[in-house]
Amino acid sequence: MYRRRNQALMPWVVFGLVLFVFILLIVKIKGILTPFVVGAIFAYILSPFVAKLTKRRIKRTPAVLLVLLMAVIVVALFVAIVVPMLVHQFDALFQRLPGMVHFVQDKILPRINEQFGTQLELDSKAMLSLLEDNSAQIRNFLNNYASQIIAGGSNVVGLMTNLFLMPFVLYYLLLDWPNLLARIGKLIPRRFIGDVQRITRNLHAVLREFISGQLLVMVIMGLIYGTGLWLTGLESGFAIGMVAGMLVFVPYVGAFLGLLLATMAAVLQFDAFTSILLVWGVFAIGQTIESFLVTPYLVGDRIGLSPLAVIFALMAFGELLGFVGMLLALPMAAITVVLAREGLERYEKTRFYRRKRKPLSTALPREDDKTI
Repeated sequence: MYRRRNQALMPWVVFGLVLFVFILLIVKIKGILTPFVVGAIFAYILSPFVAKLTKRRIKRTPAVLLVLLMAVIVVALFVAIVVPMLVHQFDALFQRLPGMVHFVQDKILPRINEQFGTQLELDSKAMLSLLEDNSAQIRNFLNNYASQIIAGGSNVVGLMTNLFLMPFVLYYLLLDWPNLLARIGKLIPRRFIGDVQRITRNLHAVLREFISGQLLVMVIMGLIYGTGLWLTGLESGFAIGMVAGMLVFVPYVGAFLGLLLATMAAVLQFDAFTSILLVWGVFAIGQTIESFLVTPYLVGDRIGLSPLAVIFALMAFGELLGFVGMLLALPMAAITVVLAREGLERYEKTRFYRRKRKPLSTALPREDDKTI
C-alpha cells in the first residue's frame, strides 16, 4: 500500500519540480521575454479574428497576414498622430526657450528672492548664447529621439528596441495557433482531459472579461484626461488626454506620455505657473483614480479580484518580472483566481474536509464504577 501511494504521488512530485525549475528559469531570463510575451498576448487577442476569416474559406496564411496588416495600420495611424504631435511640441518649445529664460529672470527669480531673502541670479546672456550655439544639436536630438522620449522609461525603451522581433513572433504564433493548442492538449493525461477543458473554458471566460474591462478603462481614462485638460483651457488638451487614456494598458506609460505632451503644450501656451500646476493636477488625480478606482473596480470585479488584490498583483508581479510582470499582473492574477476556485472546490469534496469530528461523550460516571 505504501508503495502504491508513492507511485501515485510520483507524477505530482515530478510536475512540481518541473514547475519550480520553469519559474526559476522565467525569472532568470525575464530580460529577453518581452517580445515573446507581448507577441503571445496579441496572438491570443487576434486569434479569434483569424478563426473567423478561416471559417469564410480563407486559408490560414492569408488570414493571418490580413489580420496583421489591419493591426499594423491601426498602430501606424496611432504613431502617425502621436509622434508628429510630440515633435511639433518639442520644436515649438525650443523656439520659445529664449522667452522662457527672460520670464524666469524677470518674474520668477525676483519673487523667489523677495519671498525667501535669497540673491539668486540668472545670466540670461550666457544662457541664450549657449542655446544659440547648440541649437542644431538640440533640434537633432529632439527630432531623432522623440520616439524614445515617448516611451518614457528604460524598460519601455527596451521594449521599443525589440519591436522588430514582435511581428515575427506574432506571425508564427498566429499561423501555428491551432497546432500549438493541439500539441499542448496531447500532453495532458487522458483521465484529466475533462477537468482541463473545463478549467480552460473558465480561464478563457475570465481573460475575455479582462480584455473587455481593460478596453473600458482605456475609454474612461481617455475621457477623464481629455475632459480635465480641456477644462484647463489647454489647446489640443482633449486629444492629448485621449492618447494618454489609450495607453493605460501599459501601466504608467500612458500617464507619463500624456503628462509630457501636456506639460510642453502648457509651457508654450500659458505664462502663469498656476496653469501648468492645473495640468499636472489633472494627471495626478487621473492616475489616482485609475490606480485605486477605475482599474480595481472595472477590471478587478470582472475577473473576481478585490481592489486591494489588483493593487497587490500589480506591485508583486512588477517587482518579480519588471515591465513584463506589470503587463501580465492582472491576467496572471485572474488565472490564479480560477485555479484557486477549482482547488477549493476539490478540497471541499475531500474526506478530510467533509469528515465531522465525533462528539465527546458527556455522560456522568455511574456510582458503581470502580476507579483504580
